[in-house]
Amino acid sequence: MKHFYLILTLASLVGASVPVSAQISIDEVNAERRNVTFRDRLKSTSVDADYFSLARYKAERAAIRKERNYLEFGGGLQGALTSYNDPWIATSGGDNSIALVATFNLKHIFTKDLFTIETKFNAKLGYNRMKVTVDDKEEGIWFKNQDEFEISTAPSFKMTKNWSYGVIAKFRSQFVNGYKSRTEQKKEHLKSKFMTPGYLDISLGITYKSPKPKFPIVINLSPIALNATFAENDWIRRRQVEERVDSEGKKTVTEIKPAYNYGIEDPDKTSKYEGGSSIQIDFDRTFGKTGFLRYRTTLYSFYGWITDIGQKNKISDYTKYLEAYDKWADKEDTSVGHDIKDKPRLPIHPTVRWENTLEIKATKYLSTKVSFQLYYNRAQNVDVQTRTLLQVGLTYTFKNKPKP
Repeated sequence: MKHFYLILTLASLVGASVPVSAQISIDEVNAERRNVTFRDRLKSTSVDADYFSLARYKAERAAIRKERNYLEFGGGLQGALTSYNDPWIATSGGDNSIALVATFNLKHIFTKDLFTIETKFNAKLGYNRMKVTVDDKEEGIWFKNQDEFEISTAPSFKMTKNWSYGVIAKFRSQFVNGYKSRTEQKKEHLKSKFMTPGYLDISLGITYKSPKPKFPIVINLSPIALNATFAENDWIRRRQVEERVDSEGKKTVTEIKPAYNYGIEDPDKTSKYEGGSSIQIDFDRTFGKTGFLRYRTTLYSFYGWITDIGQKNKISDYTKYLEAYDKWADKEDTSVGHDIKDKPRLPIHPTVRWENTLEIKATKYLSTKVSFQLYYNRAQNVDVQTRTLLQVGLTYTFKNKPKP
């Protein structure tokens, strides 16, 4: 027991000898609270469940193209064959003949927002073959009876639902050479060929398009218009003559070919330009659910009033014009000048071109066409020119969608 108290007393003494600096005071602890923020450095990316489909993209683009583009083209081959044997000809008369006419037409309309451009191409080429007597011999000779093509383009911007403004440019000419007659098809009988003549019409104005499907009329009014005529072939445009000297030394002039200048009076020039105004009316309607009947007409008229204002040597009276022209043509008459600048001229008259086509379809590929064309151009001929044609044969028309 004594040893226990002794040990306890020694432990108390050792504890009292430890330095006070080892003690911790609660009052010295800094318990300040701070706000801690966490920054997320990873960018979030949205995940779309939809994916790119090439087939869907192509289908959408095809639908847009079909909506913006209207395409129509067609062609036809019409013909007639007449054949008689010798006993028939000996009894009743008649001529064996073949007639062929090929036609082609194309129409394309591109529309995007308020912009539209319409392009057309129409062509006709026809020949017939008949037996004629040439140098006391009967020969079957092919002769052209139709030859014409026309291409036009019309860009425009829509102003309202039925009105637009823009430009119409048209060019027309022919494919092959044209001769005087079936039995006169040599160089001296040449009357026309490609670009002789050629016609260019450019007009700037406004266009009205009827909203009624049963009356699809389109009217273009152009206060500013240009008409150009081309005759590039010198042989056709100029009068061809031949000078000969007889045994007595006397010169004689023989006309080989008259001049076909197509209204270009100066033989040194290959073109003529006139400024004025124009109007064009188009109508194109198909009748019946199956489209068995279609009627198309185009009326175009140009009046070169701007050029007429500055025209010299103008004579309005036709009788007085003929008298003045005879004096100008008579080289021995010294009372007037004989230069091309001195030539008397008539006032410029409006030119009119009216085309009509009536098509009746018996089947999808068999049809009958009746065409009538009227043309008046006083610079070429003082009389009205007309042409009528009846065709029966094969035809085909393609449309990528109903006509807008």
